[in-house]
Amino acid sequence: QVQLVESGGGLVQAGGSLRLSCAASGRTFSAYGMGWFRQAPGKEREFVASINRIGGITSYAAPVRGRFTISRDNAKNTVYLQMNSLKPEDTAVYYCAARRPETTPVSQYDYWGQGTQVTVSS
Repeated sequence: QVQLVESGGGLVQAGGSLRLSCAASGRTFSAYGMGWFRQAPGKEREFVASINRIGGITSYAAPVRGRFTISRDNAKNTVYLQMNSLKPEDTAVYYCAARRPETTPVSQYDYWGQGTQVTVSS
């Protein structure tokens, strides 16, 4: 079992930056693939970025590629999402998620945080 707690959301002007953090409980954080998702009002939750267990492989959704960077620090049980050049359309609740090694497909996640609100004003 993994508990995830996101932080770092807030209100920012378009063009600004935020860094989200997701702290995980437990001693096996390095065993989990991690991802960030977001859900805007009236829309379905969508994939934002993912990172593998040791941080060597990352993946991004097209709308954020080149602006967002996912990273992790296994010593701190934390995954990050650095968001630069923010746009009003990035406004959403952002969730982090963890995937057990045996879970398939890789798009499937087992544990979710409670979310943190990001609002980008124009």
